[in-house]
Amino acid sequence: MPSRKFADGEVVMGRWPGSVLYYEVTVTGYNDVSHFYTVKYKDGTELELKESDIRSQSSFRYRKSQSSSSSPSRRSSSRSRSRSPGRPAKGRRRSSSHSREHKDDKKKTIQETNFALLVLVSVCLFFKLSENNTSRYNGEPDSTERNDTSHIISEQKLKPDLEMERVLEQYSLRPRKEEKKKEEIYSEKKIFETIKAVEKVPSKTKELEFGGRIGTFMLIFFLPTTVFYLLLMCKQDDPSFMNFPPLPALESLWETRVFGIFLLWFFLQALFYLLPIGKVVEGLPLPNGRKLQYRINGFYAFVLTAAAIGILLYFQCELHYLYDHFMHFAVSAAAFSMVLSIYLYIRSLKAPEEDLAPGGNSGYLVYDFFTGHELNPRIGSFDLKYFCELRPGLIGWVVINLAMLLAEMKIHNQSMPSLSMILVNSFQLLYVVDALWNEEAILTTMDITHDGFGFMLAFGDLVWVPFVYSLQAYYLVGHPTPISWPVAAAITILNCIGYYIFRSANSQKNNFRRNPADPKLAYLKFIPTATGKGLLVTGWWGFVRHPNYLGDIIMALAWSLPCGFSHILPYFYVIYFICLLVHREARDEHHCKQKYGLAWERYCQRVPYRIFPYIY
Repeated sequence: MPSRKFADGEVVMGRWPGSVLYYEVTVTGYNDVSHFYTVKYKDGTELELKESDIRSQSSFRYRKSQSSSSSPSRRSSSRSRSRSPGRPAKGRRRSSSHSREHKDDKKKTIQETNFALLVLVSVCLFFKLSENNTSRYNGEPDSTERNDTSHIISEQKLKPDLEMERVLEQYSLRPRKEEKKKEEIYSEKKIFETIKAVEKVPSKTKELEFGGRIGTFMLIFFLPTTVFYLLLMCKQDDPSFMNFPPLPALESLWETRVFGIFLLWFFLQALFYLLPIGKVVEGLPLPNGRKLQYRINGFYAFVLTAAAIGILLYFQCELHYLYDHFMHFAVSAAAFSMVLSIYLYIRSLKAPEEDLAPGGNSGYLVYDFFTGHELNPRIGSFDLKYFCELRPGLIGWVVINLAMLLAEMKIHNQSMPSLSMILVNSFQLLYVVDALWNEEAILTTMDITHDGFGFMLAFGDLVWVPFVYSLQAYYLVGHPTPISWPVAAAITILNCIGYYIFRSANSQKNNFRRNPADPKLAYLKFIPTATGKGLLVTGWWGFVRHPNYLGDIIMALAWSLPCGFSHILPYFYVIYFICLLVHREARDEHHCKQKYGLAWERYCQRVPYRIFPYIY
């Protein structure tokens, strides 16, 4: 078993990962298993380094003096001096030619040194630009960190302006003695090897999610089947899971007129998206450093949609047509999402490497088709993923709920909708309006920054959200559930608690990501990381690691309670939501551990509970 060379508290020189530069560090720990030293830089950054990347200060200085004394020019001149006493005449005869050769060699060495210095400064500038193009981020990982390095910290960049100035001062291009230049730089070959290592970016996704190729292949069929099964169950008098519904004829599942209405709805929302209203903001930096621009007008699109629905109702258009043909609409949306996914995958094959999603570039057709091969597919300035994320499905969810409310009134001959239906519609309307009002916050989510746009998001946005999230309203049409006012008040309070946790936690996170130096956030404490970003340890993010997920689950429960306890079907959404968030939480934990390393371990020690305080 190798012995430990450096002790805790010892001040040594540590090589900054990905560079050839050494900085003064303090040894703070040692891992007997991995044989990595934990070191701390003067700016507070902690990294794990191999023993070969650490040198003692005395040895470092000694090697510098050694390299200067044994430089090529000194060795050649010392050899010439040692020969001159024994052969004075010959030395005099060759003195002029030797002097010319020595000057030529010196001139050549200076030129080569200046070239190497220019390359080194270019490397430093490259690192600096890369660092400026990252954002401060808490909770969810960025879309770019998926590397295989020998270090625990995955983002390897040089330090900011102060270190840049030191490098420029240390390696200025003013003429110096050859010994000094040899002391300060590495060989040209070493520098080019560093550049090559920095520019090399992993191009393939190595860690496959959702069960890999087999799992994603099964999900392509399982997700639509689940949606159709749930809708068929809701139409039964006894919607218990043991009472399997009869399968309808395939030809009865398709209606061309319904598909036309769905296309009209989709392109109407696209038209609203293209209207020149609302502000234009920049998203987070992409892996190539670019920032895409997004028009924030989702709330305006919702208002225009509400006005259009109001006009239809004024002219006595029967909106409950949605209820009568609900399965047809679901099939039409599923067919459209499949066609859209095929288009997205075909166009991604011609996309440049830098535009591909870090999680959907495995090289396996089925896996990349499901997760999304291209990160931000656009037609001109029209961002397909961003548009589908909020517009057709989310606004469509509210329209479907309204149609269910009107259908309940017509089928049961009611002058007013039931209290249960009012609660479901109100709670979910609040959720949608909140998402559209805070539309800019979605630009920092993993759906936008990390996940590609493929079948998973296309089907989720266009089918799963509007047709599964409206399950409670669809259930109440055929299974009325009366509730008392005190019960309604208790459910309302529960929903308000969940919404408050959800909104305040997301606001803290998004504001901190956008501008950590905001004076309004001075009360928040965070753990600095080697990536230059911080992990919040106060506020909601110091309570549990994913407080927004906690608020989501509480609201999902409040949406299901108005349906009573006769059947478990209305609570499918709660069960699904818990499973989804636990999966997302596990994925976030894995990515954050890779990205933040020791800082994430410190954060987990500080905040031990993941979603449910004192439970999980």
